[in-house]
Amino acid sequence: MQLPNKKTPVYILYILGSLLFISIPVFSSPDFNTARHLFDVAPFKRIFLSYILLLLFFYANYLFLLPKLYFSKKQFLYFCCIITAYFVVATVPAILIHSQTGQMPLPPGDAGAVMFMPTGGGPIANIPPMGQNSSLFTFLLVLVLGYLLKINQRLVHIQNEKLKAEVAYLKAQINPHFLFNTLNSVYALTLEKSDAAPQAVLKLSSMMRYVVTESSRDQVSLEKEIEYVKNFISLQQLRMDSATAFSFVITGNPLGKSISPLTLIPFIENAFKYGINPEEKSDIEIKIDITAHDIALNVKNSKVSVQVPSDEKTEQGIENTRQRLAYLYPNKHNLIIFEDENTFTVNLLITLE
Repeated sequence: MQLPNKKTPVYILYILGSLLFISIPVFSSPDFNTARHLFDVAPFKRIFLSYILLLLFFYANYLFLLPKLYFSKKQFLYFCCIITAYFVVATVPAILIHSQTGQMPLPPGDAGAVMFMPTGGGPIANIPPMGQNSSLFTFLLVLVLGYLLKINQRLVHIQNEKLKAEVAYLKAQINPHFLFNTLNSVYALTLEKSDAAPQAVLKLSSMMRYVVTESSRDQVSLEKEIEYVKNFISLQQLRMDSATAFSFVITGNPLGKSISPLTLIPFIENAFKYGINPEEKSDIEIKIDITAHDIALNVKNSKVSVQVPSDEKTEQGIENTRQRLAYLYPNKHNLIIFEDENTFTVNLLITLE
């Protein structure tokens, strides 16, 4: 059974809202309960046309002007369009629909209404015009409503993207293949009765503790993040052999600095995932440079033949990391990725808080 389209109720609300909006001049007209036909009354027709133009302006502003101009940093052009739209709404109805014979203006003190004497006789009705103050207020109301609805739509979109990034982040916190490979390496060390086995277990335990206790926080100390990276690399080195040329350098002082947890590890993990094959010569270079306000990560690995599950392909992992960086460090990071037939290079610069 197909699920209902979640967008349908939204469109229904817009349709109902539009019908309700253009019905305002109908139900508010003094001639609504009389025998006269409303569209025979010139002031009503002007007001009704003004509401139609306001409705068209609302959708033009909501669907085009705000996303294409205002949020695209073309505010001057946007406000020019808004001013033009206001003059269209305020003047076009009066130009197209002329007053009927029998319309008598009240004295200047009663400029808020006009007296209308039907040409065929009958009662006098007070028709509120779409005057300058009224039209400006209604126009601004429609303008602000469209802006608020568009802001709400953008916030919902950002929240959805945030949730997607968080889900991808949680899935990547503990890579099962890394865990299995590390346990196999530790098992091999225990069979050999190697003195490195206890240290490997401690490093793995420290990493799991970091993931469980620290990764849910917004910020962690850069020292802890660097320690996690060191432990990760140490465990990966257990499966290296002489065919792998490896370099790992850290420069700078991490003391007193903070970073979002598990920000650096995806690119480092990617290098080991695609850069190690016992049957091929491979090269992995990792450098972390810490300055007063920034941290730079440079990772380069040769591409070797490896079997990777389809759900862990590089493209998806890199895209998830891009989304997370965009959410965590908007306008505070620079990510450059270069790839050719033989190498994969990542240069990441983050401005630390």
